[in-house]
Amino acid sequence: MRLFPFIALLFLSACTPSKKEHVLPFIGNFDIEYKLVDGVEVADTVYPKIPAFTFTNQNGQKVKSADFKGKVWVAEFFFTSCPTICPSMTRNMLLLQKSTKDLKKDIQFMSFTINPDFDQPKVLKRYIKHYGVDESNWVFLAGDEEETHVLGIENFKTFAGRDDEEAGGFAHSGAFTLVDKEGYVRGVYLGTDKKQVKQLEEDLRKLLKYEYDIE
Repeated sequence: MRLFPFIALLFLSACTPSKKEHVLPFIGNFDIEYKLVDGVEVADTVYPKIPAFTFTNQNGQKVKSADFKGKVWVAEFFFTSCPTICPSMTRNMLLLQKSTKDLKKDIQFMSFTINPDFDQPKVLKRYIKHYGVDESNWVFLAGDEEETHVLGIENFKTFAGRDDEEAGGFAHSGAFTLVDKEGYVRGVYLGTDKKQVKQLEEDLRKLLKYEYDIE
């Protein structure tokens, strides 16, 4: 399976960031809104948030994005029968989950299946058991296939879609997406690359420390 190129991300740099400073960029197309402040027109940059969604989890329960409010998200788009990059992504996500165990209550891992017709709850549970996933802060989600692909591409900034020429019948970029507590995308990383996953952990900790006072 070919890997789709990532748009280079510009990371903000600072020797010692101050509390509440935005230490990571906001990712996505933005709008400019104008408003009056003390009689003066001021331009404000508005970035898109992840929209509200409802999916079925690995236990067959309906869950909403609001159920994960108050946590920083790390999301991926995958499918259990993927013969190429998904196993590597899952293993790297599992390593990330274990290495951030000290921040467990503040992080939510999410795996959206791009092949929901096959990835029914019992299939997801079998996959979870095979990899030894800790379900306490990692959820596997299935929903409408087309809506899932659109959510990945337009909102989580990762490619996901059907492609008969690809192994397994689907193509996806293998991205891990970092989303802050307000629902803004703050980073996109190649989930098959351990160096980028390590960078994700560093950025995740930086985000929690400097923007949410959590260490």
